[in-house]
Amino acid sequence: MDKHESLTDFYQRKFDWIPENLTKDWGHFNVFKLDPFIGAAAQPVPYRRRDFYKITLVKGQGKIFFANKVIEVKNQAIVFSNPFIPYKWENTDQIHTGYFCIFNQLFFSQFGNINAYSIYQPTGIPVVELSIEGYAHFEQIFEKMLSEIESDYLHKYDVLRSLALELMHTALKMEPANTAKYAPGNANQKVSMLFLELLERQFPIEGQHSHILLKTASDFANQLSVHVNHLNRAVKETTQKTTSQLIAERVAQEAKMILKQGDWSITEIADALGFNEASYFNQFFKKQTGISPLKYRQSEWKRDN
Repeated sequence: MDKHESLTDFYQRKFDWIPENLTKDWGHFNVFKLDPFIGAAAQPVPYRRRDFYKITLVKGQGKIFFANKVIEVKNQAIVFSNPFIPYKWENTDQIHTGYFCIFNQLFFSQFGNINAYSIYQPTGIPVVELSIEGYAHFEQIFEKMLSEIESDYLHKYDVLRSLALELMHTALKMEPANTAKYAPGNANQKVSMLFLELLERQFPIEGQHSHILLKTASDFANQLSVHVNHLNRAVKETTQKTTSQLIAERVAQEAKMILKQGDWSITEIADALGFNEASYFNQFFKKQTGISPLKYRQSEWKRDN
């Protein structure tokens, strides 16, 4: 798997220039129309984490892989991506138009913690489907951003910060059920959320010599300074799944991504995912998917070709 994509990597991949203000003490923000990056101009984007936030407004159809979720955009949507959760877009040939803005943690560091919002939490819903009217509302905000960033106003980045927050709050108001479902209203929900965040931060595996460090419920409980029974109860109550189930599902998801996109050997994948022997990984993968890792890779390569 590839390393995290930095803002510098992003600009080198998308453009032939790097902004002068990329390393300013007050952080970085930029906004773009999506149109030049879709259709024939689109480039494949790997499944990986970025070290910056991104808000994308799209009109059209596409598919997004967010950690262990696959979300289909059917008409219009606004999408919130963060540095903690890997993602990629697929089937973007039917996206017609849109906008996106990017910013780093430092841009908001003095103005609260945006990670407290459900759209940026591991259990949150990062995609909000929009009506035609909803799309038009967000489009107006992005147009204001484009106009503001080209202005000479001394405090334009304060305005842009406010507009970005308006995007977030408007989306949150449109999804009250999701916000209520994932808000950390009690101790068990908080423990479960912290567990899911720790689990997600281990992925994607960034290289053949990288290894996941937290493999069992006890590993996570020790990291969170709670008893393993407390962790198991909290996770079960909140997600209706056991801690071990969630760990296994996420490891299997990562294994699928590496098998599909990488050229690592089965032994290298097993080692990176914490299995002492390739045979143990084979047994685990077949139990999770009903097929061996090798057969899964072959079937995916045939489908792509």
